[in-house]
Amino acid sequence: MIDTDVVERVLASALAHGADFAEIYAEDKRSTSAGYDDGRVEQLTSGRDRGAGIRVIAGERTGFAHTADLSADGLLHAAGVAAVAAGKGSGASASAFGAPSASSDRAVLIPDAIGKARKVALLARADEAARAAGSEIVQVSAGYGDSRKHVLVANTDGVLATDTQTRVLFRVSTVASGDSGMQTGYESFGRTSGFEAFDQIDVADMAAIAAQRAITKLGARPTPSGSMPVVIAKGTGGVLFHEACGHGLEADHIAKGASVYAGKVGELVASPLVTLVDDGTMGDEWGTLAIDDEGNPTRRNVLIEDGVLTDYMWDLLRARKDARRSSGNGRRQSYRHLPMVRMTNTFVLAGNDDPDDIIATTANGVYVKMLGGGSVNTATGDFVFGMTEAYLIENGRITEPLREGNLIGNGPQVLRDIDMLGDDFAMGSPGTCGKDGQGVPVGTGQPTLRVAALTVGGTAA
Repeated sequence: MIDTDVVERVLASALAHGADFAEIYAEDKRSTSAGYDDGRVEQLTSGRDRGAGIRVIAGERTGFAHTADLSADGLLHAAGVAAVAAGKGSGASASAFGAPSASSDRAVLIPDAIGKARKVALLARADEAARAAGSEIVQVSAGYGDSRKHVLVANTDGVLATDTQTRVLFRVSTVASGDSGMQTGYESFGRTSGFEAFDQIDVADMAAIAAQRAITKLGARPTPSGSMPVVIAKGTGGVLFHEACGHGLEADHIAKGASVYAGKVGELVASPLVTLVDDGTMGDEWGTLAIDDEGNPTRRNVLIEDGVLTDYMWDLLRARKDARRSSGNGRRQSYRHLPMVRMTNTFVLAGNDDPDDIIATTANGVYVKMLGGGSVNTATGDFVFGMTEAYLIENGRITEPLREGNLIGNGPQVLRDIDMLGDDFAMGSPGTCGKDGQGVPVGTGQPTLRVAALTVGGTAA
């Protein structure tokens, strides 16, 4: 996107006022999205977004400017604006670039090369399969999306990195109607890969799952309330650990003292059964990328091992202040945004328990098949999460479906209260993590597990 000699000139210009550090992040992103509602195409769009963000740091001050003009003049102007905003620091000179990194893109079928008719056919197939699940299905919505992004990151520490990131996404939403009213079902699939991902998944099966989820809930009983054992199915509970625990392990929250985990490295913060990992190198999962948005290689970072807090997640800025290296967790939504500490793929490792035994040894409780959205206070770890598919556990058996209710608790306490951990690890659905107004793709996962006591907020008397 930008010649190396131009990159060098822009970074030198950014340091000219006495700054300590300068960085260029440039991207060229093409994307397609399609929506299908009630048997017809409602939306089909393609777009391109191209530009660069320039960050300049002087002491404790950061200047930032972005531009859609990738010419030398456009970049030099943005660098000047960012440098003036940052002010004068102790002064630094740019280091020579190392060898540029190679792209990690493994896409076989580039989405741009696939005709729109083939993409729409996936939506029509999902619509047909959802409606075939039963006459109770009265509404179906399906969506397809893909993106292919070329990235260049260079800074005055000598980093020069490039990458190409390709992602595809598919979702199905259904509505079922019955005597008890209307209920919804949802299923989604996403991969950091090309269109060949749809050789791994049958969108008709996805649609049938979403439809059956909605139909099952038509016969659901009110969810009980109170503190009780909760078993969370493999894959679905990762979002709880992402929100209720993961954010509290990001170094910016630690630096602000806005995390319950501040100052606790080396302490037992979870059940000894629990090992929590963030891994940006994980195959073609939704949060996978070769380099973070500061040009650092992503890594497998063990955050909690056998219940003991071992480390936090770091971006470049916080790592520089603590005289350590980044963990590859500096991420940004686009070239218009500053990077910050963010998760990639965050998950709890498998344990040794048979999932069937986890259910069988739970006399009474709730089995959560699918979690919905929620909210969390990162300073305390307190959270509320919706249950979009859940069942009653009675005498060690999964019995009746439950209407949607909430899980209410505290992230650190949940980690301590995990008393059984299955051997059936799975990653969950693709997610978008929101933080300070920015959204980035993330993956989550975990095995089937049991929390000995968790508050369920239901409507049963």
